[in-house]
Amino acid sequence: MRTHKLKSFFEATLGNKFWLEPSSDLDMVRGFVRSLTPVDIGIDLIRIGSDTDGGYLVPDDLDGIEACLSPGVSTEVGFDLVMAEAGLHVVMADASVSGPPVSHERFHFFQKFLAVHEDERNMRFDSLVTEASKHTAGDLLLQMDIEGAEYAVLLDASDEALQRCRIILLECHNLTCLFGRQNSQIITATFQKLLRHFNIVHLHPNNVCPPTVRDDVAIPPVMEFSLVRKDRGKAPQPNGGVFPHPLDRDNVPSLPPLVLPESWQ
Repeated sequence: MRTHKLKSFFEATLGNKFWLEPSSDLDMVRGFVRSLTPVDIGIDLIRIGSDTDGGYLVPDDLDGIEACLSPGVSTEVGFDLVMAEAGLHVVMADASVSGPPVSHERFHFFQKFLAVHEDERNMRFDSLVTEASKHTAGDLLLQMDIEGAEYAVLLDASDEALQRCRIILLECHNLTCLFGRQNSQIITATFQKLLRHFNIVHLHPNNVCPPTVRDDVAIPPVMEFSLVRKDRGKAPQPNGGVFPHPLDRDNVPSLPPLVLPESWQ
């Protein structure tokens, strides 16, 4: 993730964006945030990738996964290299770069953005899954960081393609838009779709920007979500962990740390 660009973007635009439209009912925002509280499904978390930005807490349920979907490449592929060295094919997509910063025989790169249409610079999520299916018919791992396009892309994805993913590591942007009635709809719809098929097992706020607070509700602009398909692990139990997790790290060490706000725990 290009955190320095994100920080200036949020400071210039999104910091006060929700005041420009009718505000969401705070009780609805509280209820939505509660629906995203992590649960315990009896699967431990491990850290994969960078010790700062680009590293993720991953459910330790990787046996049998033979391919990783990795839209959003930029200049950080530490996570992807670990996956490739572990024997997974890594299917990458990003039109903003000509290729990953390093090469690997198991990297399969497409110079396209994920979008809701197909052309020479864009591809849909289902097409990315089709490319991964050339390497495996089994479960996939999805690691998605596509700078705010995630909501439209995931809403456009078919349930069949989504359910090919056993694990999803999702960086969500623009979350302070939950405070605005119109802009919140796409975010809530995306998570309603995901929660039909997946359990959230971990949350980590990116410290690139501080939370926006209204009354008792604090929303970090950018957060990382670890999700597991509902057929994995045991029945979900509340109290989904300690925050921060011992393996959590600040995305930007030079900025003040950010702990997951209480309203999300």
